[in-house]
Amino acid sequence: MNPAGPRLLALPDAELPAGVCQFVATPIGNLADISLRALSVLAAADVVYAEDTRHTRRLLDRYGLSVPLQSFHDHNAARAVPAILARLQGGGRVAVVSDAGMPCVSDPGYALVAALRREDVPYSIVPGPSSVLAALVLSGFPTDRFTFVGFAPRKTGARRRLLAEALAETGTTVILESCHRIRATVETLLELDPTREAAVAREITKIHEETLRGTADDLLRQLTGPRLRGELVLVIRGTGERRQKEV
Repeated sequence: MNPAGPRLLALPDAELPAGVCQFVATPIGNLADISLRALSVLAAADVVYAEDTRHTRRLLDRYGLSVPLQSFHDHNAARAVPAILARLQGGGRVAVVSDAGMPCVSDPGYALVAALRREDVPYSIVPGPSSVLAALVLSGFPTDRFTFVGFAPRKTGARRRLLAEALAETGTTVILESCHRIRATVETLLELDPTREAAVAREITKIHEETLRGTADDLLRQLTGPRLRGELVLVIRGTGERRQKEV
């Protein structure tokens, strides 16, 4: 096998009509998780707007796609959104990706969606990997009702309030957290409810994928060394369970 990764010699017909913005989900870790449809849409785009063009270029290079890239992130949204709108209104073929997973979920894509709706410009999605759903399943907690709250706040007080709200939820709560703050977050969880079961999913779909489970005290004993690196998702079990449908 080519060490640089597979090259797709033929792709299915691209579903990228002119003037329609396509939000394309990309792998959250393992580059093999991208769909054929996603690759075909990216290949047919006039331009791909990416949160980090260097990151996305590695993905495109893996599959031999030479598509122009432009940056679209929190710090340039004020000028990038009008540029994207103008390109689409001129009949351009535009794809938008985030660094990983589904665009517009905890990333700057929402500002673009709001503008597309305001200007009545059509848009659609190419679904794919999601760290939120992956971590939910890996946790082993009930999945019939869950709340996703995005990234935990940086400030201690706001983070504490978020965790208190999560602990009051009937269903499961999913929180994205930095590897640099995960111990502080779990320490707060320990103070608020030392008996509540939680899980930390890390390096999802990668070689070192791992899901830690237990009370906050159990998690703190495990969150050391290499486990404090990479992408982390905290999942908190709810106060009660609705019956799961047995298969």
